Amino acid sequence: MRLSVLDRSRVRAGHGHPEALRDTVAFARQAEQLGYHRFWVSEHHGVPGVAGSAPTVLAAAVAAATSRIRVGTGGVMLPNHQPLVVAEQFGVLESLFPGRIDMGLGRSVGFIEAVRKALGHDREDAAAFGPLLAELLGYFTGDRAVRGYPADGLRVSPFVLATGAGARVAAAHGVPLVIGAFRGEDAMVDAVRTYRAEFRPSVWAADPYVVISSTVAVADTTEDAWRLLVPEAWAMAHSRTRGEFPPLSPPGDILARTMTDRERTFFEQALQGHVHGTPSEVAKALDALVDRTAADEVLVTTSTYDRDAMLDSYRRLAALYL
Repeated sequence: MRLSVLDRSRVRAGHGHPEALRDTVAFARQAEQLGYHRFWVSEHHGVPGVAGSAPTVLAAAVAAATSRIRVGTGGVMLPNHQPLVVAEQFGVLESLFPGRIDMGLGRSVGFIEAVRKALGHDREDAAAFGPLLAELLGYFTGDRAVRGYPADGLRVSPFVLATGAGARVAAAHGVPLVIGAFRGEDAMVDAVRTYRAEFRPSVWAADPYVVISSTVAVADTTEDAWRLLVPEAWAMAHSRTRGEFPPLSPPGDILARTMTDRERTFFEQALQGHVHGTPSEVAKALDALVDRTAADEVLVTTSTYDRDAMLDSYRRLAALYL
């Protein structure tokens, strides 16, 4: 099975954003040593718990610190940017690290209204993702009035990040699809089926290519693996009740909290739908997910407070498949 990594540069309580970014670069070196295929970084703005706000800059640091692993973004949120500038940035990356750069692109805008205002965009801008993607790809193929140097003529690998409707955008443009079960596994399977049925071959891909994104936590015991999920689940519950995504806290501190009924509901919901357990349990669950989706690749994104435990989880996962 082809396995890759998406690291969101999560900030831990008691630690700063600069440390989180340095942790990401160090983690990329470790992922490369373990045999993972890609290492992607994300884009978030104005979020206390996430340090990765400039994915192409961070991708450059990751590519410079590694030598073999593919490096990219998961993703650049295209409605936040001018396509020409995005093309130029990836053209620079591909020129410096030829054959190793992936251009993962998403349609999300800012997390809250104040962030969207600071970026100069609003929720409705996400609807323009398809035309923005077409414009961006045109700078690589030379189909625009302005030549997007140094992107012009290069073939950076594009991917569309989708939760549902975006699958049709990926199919229409003939690019690989990255999708997670954010709306449930059945919805993900339906979107993948639609993507394959509507896929139009292009200069970017002759055939459909599906990457499923999932949280995966592996440990000695099922309970230990479950505890790895607790910090991110609480951060999600916190964001849905207080409007702010916080740094990750130790699982013991979270489990000792007295939660409101609303917090408890969101916390328990956030713990659902992930692949976790002992190595044998994870292999069984992940194999079933791949069989159901016929995925070509799995993009693993696992955040937790304990960096050593997180790396051990990725190490155990690699031992199963790589």
